[in-house]
Amino acid sequence: MARAMVLIWVWCAVLATTCVNGLGVNWGTQASSPLDPKYVVQMLKDNKIKKVKLFDSDHWTVNHFAGTGIEVALGIPNLNLKEFSDDYDTVQDYVKENVSDHLRDHGGVNIKYIAVGNEPFLKAYKGKFEKTVFPALKNVQKALNEAGLGHKIKATIPQNADVYNSGTAGPSAGNFRADIRDVMIKISRFLDQNNSPFMVNIYPFLSLYENDNFPVEFAFFEGGGQGVQDGNIHYTNMFDANLDTLKYSLKKAGASNVKIVVGEIGWPTNGHKQANAKMAEKFYNGLLQKLASSKGTPLNPGYIEVYLFSLTDENTKSVAPGYFERHWGIFRYDGQPKYPVDFSGQGNEKMPVGAKHVKYMPHQWCVLKDDIKNLKSMKGNMDYACSLGDCTSLSYGSTCNKLSERKNISYAFNMYFQMNEQSVEACDFNGAAKITKQNFSDGECLFPVEIISGARKELAGILSGVVSSMMMMMMLMVLF
Repeated sequence: MARAMVLIWVWCAVLATTCVNGLGVNWGTQASSPLDPKYVVQMLKDNKIKKVKLFDSDHWTVNHFAGTGIEVALGIPNLNLKEFSDDYDTVQDYVKENVSDHLRDHGGVNIKYIAVGNEPFLKAYKGKFEKTVFPALKNVQKALNEAGLGHKIKATIPQNADVYNSGTAGPSAGNFRADIRDVMIKISRFLDQNNSPFMVNIYPFLSLYENDNFPVEFAFFEGGGQGVQDGNIHYTNMFDANLDTLKYSLKKAGASNVKIVVGEIGWPTNGHKQANAKMAEKFYNGLLQKLASSKGTPLNPGYIEVYLFSLTDENTKSVAPGYFERHWGIFRYDGQPKYPVDFSGQGNEKMPVGAKHVKYMPHQWCVLKDDIKNLKSMKGNMDYACSLGDCTSLSYGSTCNKLSERKNISYAFNMYFQMNEQSVEACDFNGAAKITKQNFSDGECLFPVEIISGARKELAGILSGVVSSMMMMMMLMVLF
């Protein structure tokens, strides 16, 4: 009996070091220097994360996942939706070049989903993609089926949770938004017929961002808030209430059996007073423990497939939704962790494993010269640096919000300098800036040093090849 108990304890200890069953992450590359895919692959392995969702189908990037066993979801950007809806030959070529070809190389890439568009029905798009996304979805799934891949690779559409609502009546009143209800019903039934999942992006943080009166604890998982009563079901967190609202919406659309996948969920660490590492740690701790329990929601019990958003920060993303958009990463721009996250869902306070062997540019910074006294005269320079760099960490409630005026200017200068690959010309600002070996980081405010990106090397190689080919053609033209 004692031996059996020891074995059970050892087995539980082993389980505690693994990742939540089927956990995935999003990896976006809208950064001045994206991490090399080889480092990302190793990060996922080290943290025992088995799934990754991409936002495009870049061939060089996807090829790094060949033979790793990591499940990959490829992305088709919104700007391609019209072409994919109108030209089936283009879709067939896409499947051949970006799906079929990857299944053969080096043990193959384990492709699971094709994400057709990304949140195409956002109200901010004003119906721009309403007529193209469903035809594109059908064409992609048709091409997958014709290639003999439809049984294992499914096309879906990552939707923002604003495609459905329930008002204040609770999840049972859930239904798809009136202005897109007809097309959402068609999409939902198509997904059902093809055994494809409904992929939804859920962001409790945005409820806090958009409404100062939103009950804060309802965004988390500790049940400290008042919650929502819906019939005989009491909802203690927004995640459960949101997913069940979708479940009711699918039922009313005649597609109640469609599997739900959470395509994005996370918490940012900068760019807003509610975006910080402490709250992000609290959110992920609750979410991961919930996922590890496999209890699901009242209407959707059991395992839930989830992709965390996001793996790393992206300092060139649009800030139209808010400054926080560039700070969703669990890891910094260079793959180093920001706060403790226990991907096993056991609630242990442990730092995730960061990227290894990352190469940085020289450890130097661009800052305001000491002899500049008229700081008001620097406004134009600072505005220029921020418009072409990234000053979101200077915003109210962010990690660099409490810097002195001089350091604010230096921060802006340095971000512009780093994002321009430490070019000497990028540290001038009409003679007001200088390059220094002194690290100006201040407390939790990081003055970053740019990394050397493999993606840039790949692009440089492609451009070099193009230039060489052009030169060869010109020489041949001269000779003949």
